[in-house]
Amino acid sequence: MVENPGTPINIMLADSNPLVLSAMSEIFERDPRFSLVATSATAEGFLGIVMRVPVQVGVIDWNLPVLGAAKLIEVLREHENAPRFVVYGEATGDFPRLAMQAGAAGFAPRSGEVEGLLETCADVAAGKMVFPFVDVRQMQQDPIYSLSRKERAILEALSNGLSNRELSKSLQISTNTVKFHLSNIYEKLSVKNRAQAIVYYYSSQLSGEKGADR
Repeated sequence: MVENPGTPINIMLADSNPLVLSAMSEIFERDPRFSLVATSATAEGFLGIVMRVPVQVGVIDWNLPVLGAAKLIEVLREHENAPRFVVYGEATGDFPRLAMQAGAAGFAPRSGEVEGLLETCADVAAGKMVFPFVDVRQMQQDPIYSLSRKERAILEALSNGLSNRELSKSLQISTNTVKFHLSNIYEKLSVKNRAQAIVYYYSSQLSGEKGADR
């Protein structure tokens, strides 16, 4: 629990996807409520760091290699200074329930808004349990399908880390046109910047892959 509301929340992120990890890092670094301590691509890397460095909240991918989120939480459960965990995963199926059973303090869906993830982490740091329940029958169509072919191409290129100048060169359009398309993309996806758009894109891609496996 955060004892001083004016003190930034020490947070650590763990996700096997380097672009998602980079995008999330940027999001948390821009929010003054948080102090990003470290990041890791594996459960073992996360474990090694939190055993040495104080971390209040850990945001971890449910399918984090190699141990997985459930095992990582179990391993740290008896550790005196263990962080409170927010599992970042698919809201479909039993994932929220399984995260709760494993001992997580919160669950944030990959398909949700970035602000939702930030608020979940702040609430968890304050000692709350946050487990949203999603009725997939009430979910609206993915806004990505409202993008034009050009906008989808730009979003995909954006997810590969291209700058506006590189996007301009790759797609053979002016930088002003790139900015125009990016503005439209942000509006349609209800995001505020390129980092949030990248997170949204990868969340949508992962949701689609999970759905195809069912």
